[in-house]
Amino acid sequence: MSNLNALTVAVDVALRKRDAARRLLQDAQGAQQAAQDQLAQLQGYARETEGRWGMRANAAVQPEVMFHHYQFMNRLDHAAGLQTSVVGDHASRVQAAARSLLDAELRLASLRKVVEKRQQDHERQQLRREQKQTDERASMQVRNAINGPHGQEY
Repeated sequence: MSNLNALTVAVDVALRKRDAARRLLQDAQGAQQAAQDQLAQLQGYARETEGRWGMRANAAVQPEVMFHHYQFMNRLDHAAGLQTSVVGDHASRVQAAARSLLDAELRLASLRKVVEKRQQDHERQQLRREQKQTDERASMQVRNAINGPHGQEY
């Protein structure tokens, strides 16, 4: 029975690890979503800025202003590229956290199966003991009936 208690403790530990892995996955997914939102915001701002410049295609613009605009757009593109890399890093973390959660869930499920099997084995052994005791009592009653109340044969 102590073996079953040890397995129960192992199941509790595995359950806590699974819950921690689930929280880590949720945190990683939240961080990935925030990074994705930030990337979308950068890309939207770049489109909006380019759209404002596109409306003034026929307008006369000084070369210095165009230079600064192109420089600014290059910086926005660079920032979007860096953020794309950040989003990819977060995606890798999400995948690792998902694998970790899956491993924890598999470990928990296998431990629960082992506990269930041990409990069934223990119950079968208990039933066998009870059956053996019942058989011994019946055998003693038959012997007493044959030998008489004082243990003498007829």
